[in-house]
Amino acid sequence: MGLAKRIIPCLDVKDGETVKGTNFVNLRRAGDPVELGKAYSMAGADELVFLDITASHEGRKTFTDMVTRVATEINIPFTVGGGVNELSDVERLLMAGADKVSVNSAALRRPELIDEIAQRFGSQVCVCAIDARLDEHGWTCYVNGGRIPTDRSLLEWASEAAGRGAGEILFTSMNHDGVKHGYANEALRMLSDNLPIPVIASGGAGEISHFRDAFTLGHADAALAASVFHYGEINIEELKQYLKGEGIKVRI
Repeated sequence: MGLAKRIIPCLDVKDGETVKGTNFVNLRRAGDPVELGKAYSMAGADELVFLDITASHEGRKTFTDMVTRVATEINIPFTVGGGVNELSDVERLLMAGADKVSVNSAALRRPELIDEIAQRFGSQVCVCAIDARLDEHGWTCYVNGGRIPTDRSLLEWASEAAGRGAGEILFTSMNHDGVKHGYANEALRMLSDNLPIPVIASGGAGEISHFRDAFTLGHADAALAASVFHYGEINIEELKQYLKGEGIKVRI
């Protein structure tokens, strides 16, 4: 059976509030991140991800304060990301109470950052987040919150990140983000079948069967979602009971 599959609510935080958009734009408010995180922890979420989507200097202070509050309120592991550019950022967030730190644009620009985090804090701390879009050339990786394309392809970069010491890959399909038509299962399967580390599915959850598909078709180790949880469209407890009924190992 292997390890239990994980359900991970994701909270995008802007100016101290949770927000959610579609295809990385059209943001709307979704509530207080600490209260939401606490509710998800009590509802049976396995982990949480908090992303600082406006990591300016002032935003960082607000976000770090929030991380400290989250750490005192919840008892499940949580990952934080957004604006992590150097080891001092990682140290600041871990000191505030985070269990893992997610790197994205900074790692694509300077891949050695992954080696440094893994060597200093251990691979289990380093989550490499990848935002990629499928176009006529295949899956292309993007930086700056999905604004700027790079010359790196999804599997190539994910493989390098794993080789450098990342503990997990968090793959978000920009094509599927917020659209609620299901995860990018073919790309997930490509990653899961070729990488030696866990892969987290992100982008596209709209109904409970989409989570099943991410695990059975996409071979993902965990599935992350935002708006379906924030707006009460999917209940985590019911989702886990459904997955268990489908023969998928989950923690209940």
